[in-house]
Amino acid sequence: MITPVFELIQDPDFLVLTIRVPYARTSEFDIYIDGEDFKFYAKPYFLRLSLPGRIVEDGREKASFDIDKGIFTLRVAKEITGQHFEGLQMLTSLLAPKGSRSAKPLVEEAEASGQTAGDEVEDEEFDWQLEQHVYVESSEEELKGLQKYGFGNARSGVFCRLQEELNDVIDLKDPDRATLPMRRENRLASETSAFSQDHYLSDLFEDESIQNLLKFQPWWSELSQTHSQQSLSLVMFSEEEKEQMRKFTNRSYHLDKQSLHHVWLSLVDIILAYTYEVRTTEGEFNVSNYHSLQDVLVSFGRRALCYPLYRHFSLVTTAVQDAARIFQAGKSCILKCLLDIHRIFRENDPAYILNDLYMTDYCVWIQKAK
Repeated sequence: MITPVFELIQDPDFLVLTIRVPYARTSEFDIYIDGEDFKFYAKPYFLRLSLPGRIVEDGREKASFDIDKGIFTLRVAKEITGQHFEGLQMLTSLLAPKGSRSAKPLVEEAEASGQTAGDEVEDEEFDWQLEQHVYVESSEEELKGLQKYGFGNARSGVFCRLQEELNDVIDLKDPDRATLPMRRENRLASETSAFSQDHYLSDLFEDESIQNLLKFQPWWSELSQTHSQQSLSLVMFSEEEKEQMRKFTNRSYHLDKQSLHHVWLSLVDIILAYTYEVRTTEGEFNVSNYHSLQDVLVSFGRRALCYPLYRHFSLVTTAVQDAARIFQAGKSCILKCLLDIHRIFRENDPAYILNDLYMTDYCVWIQKAK
C-alpha cells in the first residue's frame, strides 16, 4: 500500500482533508470515521490518521474528487464546535497508529480461550494499522533525471512508488531509470528467451484452431469494403461508450513533431495488439518506443510469436490487415477500439493505471487529431 500526499486545514466548525491520489480507482473510495480515528482507502493508496481531536459524521460532511488533478477533498464536522486541533502540520505524528497493531487484546486468558501457548490462532483479524511513511515529493532536479513515458512521453516518476502495484502489468524493472536503448535491449532479450520452437511448429502444422480464428469476422469487418466517409457513418457507439466519452475531460495537447510522431506509432502498436486480441479470443477478452512504422510491425510480430496461446504468422499478417482497415475507416473506428481498451483496463486490477498513463489521453486526443 502507498501512503498518499495529504494535508489538513481547519476552521472553527470543520476539518478539511486534502489527499492526492492521482492513480486511484475512482470506483473504490472507502472512508472510515470514528472520533479520532480516520481511515481512507483507494487502491493502491491507504491512509490512517490519529487526529488530535474528534470528528463526526452528522450529515454535513462533503466529499469531492478532482479527476484531472487526482485530488480527493473531504470536509467533515468537528464533534466539539470551536475546538482547535493542535499539530495538524505534524504529519508524521498523525500517521502514527495508536494502541495495539491488532484488533485482538494484547493479553488473553488461556483458560478462557481454551488454547495453549502452542495453539495456532485462526481467523486472525486483518491488521489495518499498516506502517506508513510521509511521502516526500521528488524535486524538479530529480525528476529531470528520470526517463519519460506515458502519452506523448509526458510522464515521469510514476513508477518510483507504483512499481510494486504494477508488477503484473509491466515487466520492465525500474522504468523511471531505464533508457530507451535499455528498454529495447530488455524487450529483445525477453522475446528471444520466450520464443518456443516447439510451440510455433505445433501451431504451424496442427492449425485447425488457427484456421477457425482466421475465418472469424470481427466487428470492423463490415467496414473493410467501404470507403472511409461511408465507414464513419457505419461506426455506432453504444450507450456505455457514449457515457465513457462524456466522463472524459476535454483538453488540448501541444505536441512537438517528435512527440506527435511517437504518439502515432504507439497508436499503431496499440491497435495491432487490440486486433490480435479480438481475433484470437473471438471477441471475448481475457481478464516501447519506436522510430518507424517498420519498428512497430517487427516488434508486434515478435511478441505475437513469443507470448500468446496461438503463435502463427498468418495471425500476425491478418492482425496487421485488420489494423489497416481500422485506420482506413477513420477516427471513429479508432476511437471505438480505444474505448474498448479503456473499458478492459478499467475493469482489471491493476491495469486501470494504464488508463491514466495512456488510454484516457488517447481517447481524448484522437477525437481532435488531424
